[in-house]
Amino acid sequence: MITPLDIENKRFAKQKIGGYNVNEVDDFLDELTLEYGKIYKENAELKSQREELDSNVGKYKNIESTLQNTLIMAQKTADEITAVAKQQAEQIVKDAEYQAKTSVDELNAQIVAKEKEIEDLKKQFDVYKAKMESLLISQLELLKDIKED
Repeated sequence: MITPLDIENKRFAKQKIGGYNVNEVDDFLDELTLEYGKIYKENAELKSQREELDSNVGKYKNIESTLQNTLIMAQKTADEITAVAKQQAEQIVKDAEYQAKTSVDELNAQIVAKEKEIEDLKKQFDVYKAKMESLLISQLELLKDIKED
C-alpha cells in the first residue's frame, strides 16, 4: 500500500520538451498527499475500530453462549424440580390414602367392637330383666302366700 510519505517523496524526471509544469505537479502532489493522508489516517482508525468491534463481538458471542447454557441449565433444573415435586406429591397422596384406609379400618373395627358390646349389654339386660321378672313373680307369690295365711 502506498503511504502519504511515498507520495510526498515521489519525484518525476524533468523533460525539457513536452514535460509537465513542475510547480503544478508539486502543488498537486502536496494536495494529494494531504487528502491521501486524511484517508490513510481514517482507514487506520477504522481498522482499529473494526478490530475493537470484532473483539467486542467475540465477547458478546461468549456472553450469549454463556447465557444460552445458563438458560438450558435453568430449564433442566426446573424440569428436575418439577419432576421431584410431582413424585413427592404422588407419595404424599399415597401416604394420605394409606392413612385414611388404615383409619377407616380401625374405625370399622371399633364399630364392630361397639356393636358386639351393645349386643352383649342387650343380652345382659334381657337376663337381668328375666331375673327381675322371676324375682317379682316369686315376691308376688310370697305376698299371696302371706295373705292366705
